[in-house]
Amino acid sequence: MAIECDDYRQVFISDAALMDLRAPAEFAKGAFPTAISLPLMTDAERAKVGTCYKQQGQQAAINLGHKLVSGEIKAERLRRWCEFAKNHPQGYLYCWRGGLRSQITQSWMQEAGVSYPRIKGGYKALRQFLLNELELQVARQNIILLAGRTGSGKTLLLQELGNAVDLESLARHRGSSFGAGLMPQPTQISFENQLAISLLKLGEKATQTTIMEDECGHIGSLMLPLSLREKMAQAPVIILDSSLDERVECIFDEYIQQRFAASLVHYVDDAFAQFSVYLQGSLFRIRRRLGGEAYQQLNTLMQQALVQQANTGDANLHRAWITRLLRDYYDPMYDYQLSKRPRRILFRGNALQLKAWLAA
Repeated sequence: MAIECDDYRQVFISDAALMDLRAPAEFAKGAFPTAISLPLMTDAERAKVGTCYKQQGQQAAINLGHKLVSGEIKAERLRRWCEFAKNHPQGYLYCWRGGLRSQITQSWMQEAGVSYPRIKGGYKALRQFLLNELELQVARQNIILLAGRTGSGKTLLLQELGNAVDLESLARHRGSSFGAGLMPQPTQISFENQLAISLLKLGEKATQTTIMEDECGHIGSLMLPLSLREKMAQAPVIILDSSLDERVECIFDEYIQQRFAASLVHYVDDAFAQFSVYLQGSLFRIRRRLGGEAYQQLNTLMQQALVQQANTGDANLHRAWITRLLRDYYDPMYDYQLSKRPRRILFRGNALQLKAWLAA
């Protein structure tokens, strides 16, 4: 007998493995963090079946689907589904609405001796559950925003807290011109799914206060949900204070040392060239806001640092342009934004003081 699951909350709380049977193009638009794309049909096959359905009806489309996914093609896909089920015995499968694609896959797996549950209502039901949960959790939870100057170590502090949501990590972007990661950002739908799951898990722990970084309405190319933006606009703030020297070291470690190490793994032979393109492109994007003269001066310092790093492996010269960028660009911008949007400040101090205040 076919097994269905409609306990969507438990699916996400348990981080259950999910077999996504939708076509690759559907998966690319948005997915869940623990989902793996193992489609019943390719995009081309799905398009043919869709055309057949419109022209000749459902049964003709089903017949065509069985014809397209048959023989060795069917055997290979069935092998991958059964292997997934073996590796993830507590998982589930689903298609778009829990209809024919998931039912056919589940039936074929049962014929092969593998009983695997499917999600009732499919992806659409899971997605709707998360959208509802997102609104519920945003309304229910008391949000406190963590603010501070660029490089003050807000992300490091958030990662040490048990009641925080690291929006930038979910968005795979640090929020600044230099914030783009080596991996592309998730789609808007995938980001919303991940955010909703994070809030859901905090809600399950009966967390009444959630700490988030003080973000504007977007992170890179992704928008924060409207309800969250409105809640954050009214939320009180705690401020992380760090000295300029501490912030220079934080940025140096993150955007120079860590980024270059990651580039070596990601690009291998072309690592330094790609690392240079990242730094120069990030600075170029804010040239208008810097002003022509300031941009040229910073660019010169950056070029000198890159030349020395390329010739000797010594990256220390990067601290010169980082110091000027923080002091002359990011700090004034932070002060302006803070004055433009007065906030209720609950506490301010260094990382140790903030953690002690939060714990109390």
